[in-house]
Amino acid sequence: MATTSGAGHPLPYDTYRDAIERETARFVEAVRGADPAGAVPSCPDWTRADLTRHVGSLQRWFCALLTQRVQEPPRSRDVELGLPEDTREYADWVAAGVPGVAAVLRETDPDAAMWAWGADRHARFWARRMLFETLVHRVDAERAAGREPDLDPVLAADGVDEFLVNLPYAGVFAPGVTKLRGDGETLAFRCAGHGGAADEEWRVRLDAEGFRLLPPGGDAGAGPVTAAVHGRAAGLLLLLYGRRSYREPAFDVSGDPTLLDRWFTHTAF
Repeated sequence: MATTSGAGHPLPYDTYRDAIERETARFVEAVRGADPAGAVPSCPDWTRADLTRHVGSLQRWFCALLTQRVQEPPRSRDVELGLPEDTREYADWVAAGVPGVAAVLRETDPDAAMWAWGADRHARFWARRMLFETLVHRVDAERAAGREPDLDPVLAADGVDEFLVNLPYAGVFAPGVTKLRGDGETLAFRCAGHGGAADEEWRVRLDAEGFRLLPPGGDAGAGPVTAAVHGRAAGLLLLLYGRRSYREPAFDVSGDPTLLDRWFTHTAF
């Protein structure tokens, strides 16, 4: 079985830049004209206005970080948002930010060293993170509108990798992950190949000091698997983000379900 790198090697930078623009346009289309006070079932306690403000604010904040090439954790997340007073204008506000986002990403050297909370301390980290924040919330918006979203399988597989590579560093805003420990259990996430490619697999090992994504191949990834989930890349991505359940028939599950329950309990955020 072929595997992903398991080391956070991203897709070409232009792929993220172009996909962010497409996903943002799809997000805007899903929320424009809808009731801003409407519920977003996959984001408990959030309205569409909350979701839309979050997406637009996050994109602007990430762009501020990239523009400044920050070298240490920022003390504040305050940026000039220009947020409209009327929540019905939020969708247009997000759309209006797209040219600025595109310009920042176009002018950014993806290999520039800068602070990032995750594993990859380069500017490209923020483009990759922005894409999957936008993509997952586009799914949230479409589901709230009663639509069944579709996801590009190549992007979805990269999103699985991005999530698992960075999750061990997410304790600063997701304290549950710091309590995710074990005695050497290994959890595998597997997705069917796409475009003629072989299946992909990511293995996570839980030890007394924490958990880590194992590198592919070699002795580190060759041991027994305690529990495994096999599904399409899009399904796995939404599963990891808490938008689906491993108990759904779309997933082929094997091994110890208590490990899966422990994983999803501690990685929910």
